[in-house]
Amino acid sequence: MNMMTKPTEVDLAADDLPLMLPGRPAMRYDFPKAWRHFKELVKDKENTAEVFPIFEALPWRGAYDAAKAFLSTERGQAIRKSEPSLVKILDDHETLRLTPKGSLAHAYCDFMEREGLSAQGLVDDLNKYRRADQFFDDQVTWYFNRLRDTHDLMHVISGFGRDALGEQCVLAFTYGQQPALAHLFLGYAGALEISKGRTVKVPVFRAVREAQKMGGTCPRLVEQSIRELLARPLDEVRAQLGIREPHYYKQCHSLWRANGIDPYDLLGHKQQALKAA
Repeated sequence: MNMMTKPTEVDLAADDLPLMLPGRPAMRYDFPKAWRHFKELVKDKENTAEVFPIFEALPWRGAYDAAKAFLSTERGQAIRKSEPSLVKILDDHETLRLTPKGSLAHAYCDFMEREGLSAQGLVDDLNKYRRADQFFDDQVTWYFNRLRDTHDLMHVISGFGRDALGEQCVLAFTYGQQPALAHLFLGYAGALEISKGRTVKVPVFRAVREAQKMGGTCPRLVEQSIRELLARPLDEVRAQLGIREPHYYKQCHSLWRANGIDPYDLLGHKQQALKAA
């Protein structure tokens, strides 16, 4: 079986799909590489091309073991065969909307449509930075795809928005789920950037730390039946996963708004655009 074909060309639910092909790179830290790319990212925070190398340099070192452990169980194999592609499930809003109002599926569709996002869009963005030798036709790829495809679902389940602080909190929450050092590094580095030069004192770092703890106590989302979760009421899903309303994140938003600051526009880009208009 070819190790370099794209995942979309492979039936990830196939019975004969290898568990893990040889040739996968070792999960090692490369701190100088991470620092080089982080310095470039600081110069231009919109340059997402610098993010992917940081994750390569600061990976989740236990990722292979976690994937193989889950896929060695009957439950893991049952979920792999019933949910070979989360992208197809998550981007089928017409089917998701057939679930009862108040479900995770409705909340997810509302979030994605409001933000102009799609699961396939995230795949396309990340694939721009992947080399041909980074695609493997094995079951571990299926597991890794789910780590990627549950990102926006984590926003909805955790209650963290796509504002600057919300994104740092989701990074920290994700570290609790899949402890790649890059998640923690970028989450707290982003929190530091948010707190710089602020005249209004808000608990930014407490919010990020709270998110990290939430992710650590929540069962690994990638190892849940996403179809089953989507069909259930959002409140029920959060209760099952032990996710409570984020206290410090909400407090930050309240304090910012009380001082005339839009949490979704901390740098004032919206105000500048309005003035220019």
